[in-house]
Amino acid sequence: MKIILALLIFSLIVVFHELGHFLLAKKNGITVTEFSLGMGPRLLSHVWGETRYSIKLLPFGGSCLMVGEDEDSDDVNAFNNKPVGARIAVVAAGPVFNFILAFILSLFIVGSIGYDAPVVWKVTDGFPAQEAGIEEGDTILRLNHTNIHVYREVTLFVQLNQKNADASVEVTYRDGETGEKRTVTLTPRQAENGNYYLGFTGSGIRTRGGVFTTLKYSAYEVKYWISTTLKSLGMLFDGQVGANEVSGPVGIVNYIGDTYEESRSDGAFYVWLNMLNIAILLSANLGVMNLLPIPALDGGRLVFLILEAIRGKGIDPEKEGFVHMVGMVALMALMVFVMFNDIRQIFW
Repeated sequence: MKIILALLIFSLIVVFHELGHFLLAKKNGITVTEFSLGMGPRLLSHVWGETRYSIKLLPFGGSCLMVGEDEDSDDVNAFNNKPVGARIAVVAAGPVFNFILAFILSLFIVGSIGYDAPVVWKVTDGFPAQEAGIEEGDTILRLNHTNIHVYREVTLFVQLNQKNADASVEVTYRDGETGEKRTVTLTPRQAENGNYYLGFTGSGIRTRGGVFTTLKYSAYEVKYWISTTLKSLGMLFDGQVGANEVSGPVGIVNYIGDTYEESRSDGAFYVWLNMLNIAILLSANLGVMNLLPIPALDGGRLVFLILEAIRGKGIDPEKEGFVHMVGMVALMALMVFVMFNDIRQIFW
C-alpha cells in the first residue's frame, strides 16, 4: 500500500509541475512535442494536435518536451526563438505550479480541520515566559524578525534555537484579555533535558474559520513548508544536519508507509488528511528545490535566462549545455548517494 500511495503522491506532484511548463508553453505559442508521466519506454501514448501524451514504464518523474529547449531550432514556435521573458515564464511555471498545488491541497486541510492558531495554552512555572507576564490565551505574533501565523512556526523556531543558550528572543504577543500588543525580551532557560526553552506551549487544537480565513491560512500553510524547506537546507549547509540524515525516495516511501499505518486506526478521513499533508510538504519542497540556482534544474536555467535578459544576448548554447550536463551528472551522483543512504538506514 505504501508504494501505491507514494506513486500517487509523486505522480500528482510531478504532473502538476510539468503542467505548469506545458500551459505556459502553449500560452506563449511554443511547440510541445511530448507531455509525459514517468520515464523510459512508453506504455500508453496518444497524439493530440502537435503533442504526444504518454505514460511511461518507470513511475518516476515526467517531462514536457519543447522544440528548441535544448537545441537551436529555426522553427518560429521553438522555445529558443521566443522572447526571453516568455522563456523565463515557461521555466518558472513548474515550481510556481508546485506552490499552487500545495495551496489547493492546503484548502482541503484548513477547510476540514482548521489551522493551529499560535495561542499559548500552557505557561511553565519558573521559565522566562511566566516571569515576563505571558499568560494562557495570549497570541504569539512575532519571534525576533519572524512573523508567526501558525503555532508550528513557534515550534520550528524553538527547535532551531533550543541548543543556543545565549540568544535572547524578542517576543511580540497580543494579550488574550485586553487585546493589547506587547513586546518582551526573553532569554531561554535550560530544562532538565539539556535544551533551552522560553516556557510556553500551544495546545495543538485547530481553529476553523470562514472562506477568507481558510484562504489566508492555506497560504500560511504553504509559507510554513517553504520556510521549513529553506531552513532545513540552511542547517544542512552549515553542518547542523548531517548528510546521513537526508532522505531520498526510499526514505520518503517508508515515511508515507509509516504515516499510513499510524493513521489507519483513526479512520480513512485522517489517513486522507495525513497523505494530503505529505503531498503539501513534498510539493512545496520540490518547488523550492527546483528554484535553486543549480545547473540542470529550473533554477539553473533561470539563471542563464536572467543573465541573457541583463546582457541583451544569450549565453553560448554549447557552454550552457555543458554546464547543465555537469549539473545533471552531479545530481545523479547525489541521488545515488541519497538512495544508498536510505537503504543503509533500513538494513543497518
